[in-house]
Amino acid sequence: MSYYEEEETPRLSLIARIGFAGAFCAFVLAGGVYYLHHKRLTQTVADATDGVSPETLADPTVAAFIAGSGKGDGKANAPTDVTGSLPDASAIKDQLGPVSGLPMPRFVSLKPDKVNVRQGPSRDQTVSFIFQKANLPVEVIAEFENWRRIRDADGSEGWVLQNLLSGKRTALIAPWSKQPTLPLLASADRKANAVAMLQPGVQANIKSCTSNWCRINGDGFDGWIQESNLWGAYPGEAVD
Repeated sequence: MSYYEEEETPRLSLIARIGFAGAFCAFVLAGGVYYLHHKRLTQTVADATDGVSPETLADPTVAAFIAGSGKGDGKANAPTDVTGSLPDASAIKDQLGPVSGLPMPRFVSLKPDKVNVRQGPSRDQTVSFIFQKANLPVEVIAEFENWRRIRDADGSEGWVLQNLLSGKRTALIAPWSKQPTLPLLASADRKANAVAMLQPGVQANIKSCTSNWCRINGDGFDGWIQESNLWGAYPGEAVD
């Protein structure tokens, strides 16, 4: 008669069981840490964007700034537009600044003779360049709280505090022109007599604009010039 031994069910050693339990606990702990971190990150982004309009969030610099670490300490590289082109005049009327409610883009001027232009809307952001002349015309192209993103005649962009800007309208005489001088006329008429010859890039104050003509003045000159020869007023814009 043959006898068969009953097979013994394999049993885990004490060390193996301890190792399995430890791995299970580590997995549970890691899952909990991930959940808490994800919840905190989601809440941080939600807090950072609270009260910020969709139009402002669409601006790539603001989006990068908020994604950095919430409201106030993110780092962002400011994109640069070097085209120097003017926006479509018909589109200007359809856009309003989310903070000011004013048309955007719009022309303003620098108030002091020294203005730091930063990469993002915070004093902690790096200064990209510095303006060193008061009353220069610039465009406001984005708004974020008390900061404004501006663009100059060369196409350089950056963020400045709103209180460094003025509603005073100024302009540069056709900085793109290859002509040595452009005529300033006695009236809004191409046949009018020239009262001065102005070099491209000369800064002037805008007194008024109507029917595609602007009356400007500056140091030693006062007269009329076609609106298309100014960087500081949009084609067809009326300025009182």
